[in-house]
Amino acid sequence: MNSLRRVHFILMTCLILLLSGSASAAERPNVLLILVDDLKPALGCYGDPIARTPNIDALAARGMRFERAYCNQAVCAPSRFTLMLGAHSTSTGLYGLGSQLREIVPDAVTLPQYFAQHGGYRTESLGKVFHIGHGNHGDPASFSVPHFHDKVIEYLDPASTQGGKLTREEAYFTNQHLDRIKSLPRGAAFEAPDVADIKYADGRVAAETVKRLQAAHNRRKQEETPFFIVAGFARPHLPFSAPKKYWDLYDPSELPLPENEELPANAPKVAGKRGGEITNYSPVPTERNARFSEDLKRQLIHGYYASTSFVDAQIGKVLDELKRLGLAENTIVVLWGDHGFHLGDLGIWTKHTNYEQANRIPILIAAPGVTQPDSATQQLAESVDLFPTLAELAGLPAPKVPQPLDGVSLVPVLKNPQARVRNHAYHAYPKQKLGRAIRTERYRLVEWKPYRNSNAPAEYELYDYQTDPLETRNLARKQPAVVESLKQILANYPEPLPRNAQPAKKTVQ
Repeated sequence: MNSLRRVHFILMTCLILLLSGSASAAERPNVLLILVDDLKPALGCYGDPIARTPNIDALAARGMRFERAYCNQAVCAPSRFTLMLGAHSTSTGLYGLGSQLREIVPDAVTLPQYFAQHGGYRTESLGKVFHIGHGNHGDPASFSVPHFHDKVIEYLDPASTQGGKLTREEAYFTNQHLDRIKSLPRGAAFEAPDVADIKYADGRVAAETVKRLQAAHNRRKQEETPFFIVAGFARPHLPFSAPKKYWDLYDPSELPLPENEELPANAPKVAGKRGGEITNYSPVPTERNARFSEDLKRQLIHGYYASTSFVDAQIGKVLDELKRLGLAENTIVVLWGDHGFHLGDLGIWTKHTNYEQANRIPILIAAPGVTQPDSATQQLAESVDLFPTLAELAGLPAPKVPQPLDGVSLVPVLKNPQARVRNHAYHAYPKQKLGRAIRTERYRLVEWKPYRNSNAPAEYELYDYQTDPLETRNLARKQPAVVESLKQILANYPEPLPRNAQPAKKTVQ
């Protein structure tokens, strides 16, 4: 088949899939879903002048970049549940790192399960897909073949682990000694050995994904079976363990330090954060309100950017193989960060808040025959939207699943960046109270209420990103009319479920 006829065939296939839900498995596009842990939009394609991310930038140039995309909860395990279920954590009760999917929502049909059941897809997972650790063991039921598991917390330099001892975070992520974590030593926050990429887990996940693509290519030719492959990468999650060559891409003196390190004025106490996950790493101070030295800040920020460049290179290997095999022309590629990351802004490090830096994520979608190259949209998008979006792109029936489905399809936006399918994004974070948030193009409202007493008085935060992009001041008391209008949007959402409470059963037709 010559190149002109091939292009015509692909375009016609995509058109058929979009117009009909009855296409056979042989006609369906493949899906490559790339998940990156702790990845904020600190990427060249999102306008970051520091980031060295040529491969992710090249993917963005092939499709659509969502400028205003948000996770639904800024924690690893719950965020991945929202993606795979298309349901908010407040709809499922899956709020925690140790939440057990099949205990709480036993009949759930996950995104890869849906593709296998309704599209005849072979589904595979590699690396960090579901969160494994903190008592959680992933979800084997979601995939056609056993999961390819590798490390999240990883060190090569014995000095990083006090001579090879099991560290706190290693124990968390391997489900060891969970009852005595604080008695274990802290691992290093960063290391930069001069080693090959394959020495770290993300290098091995990339290499195995390349092999899986080759096998999937052969299988598609012989059996006409489409593939749904989920490749999950660990960096830039702490520790910032990456080969030296990626650290060498950056001059520490040129890295941006946080502009504002104070919590927002007049914000409720429950909303703030000090310490947390970052204190499990050395040489980070362990005191709750400790001030970081400028040198430590630069090392941490350097480590984040180096780790992002490292994972970018691994993603590039996968995308290069997809192209080499001729699969890019009939494969939907999605890149998604599970949540954002604070790098000292508001004096906060890592995630676990309802603020902008913890919740804004990159979403890139390249769908052959649908997305325009190098396009971008201001459409607000959520993680839960990817379930119905991918189903529609693949020509599958509109999802009807046992769990609540909170997402909306973004396909109209993929066809036309000016189209709008929602006017806000929703996310939540559980602390002593539950904080639920509405993010519009201009504002964020956060409502903090006790879990079980819906009549208890709420505390509110309001931020105006047009006038105060650094979230320096809570405006809730000064702008009651804006608060009231956003409260009305929040009131349209179902009452949030308590932690680990089973959602009401529903009939699936």
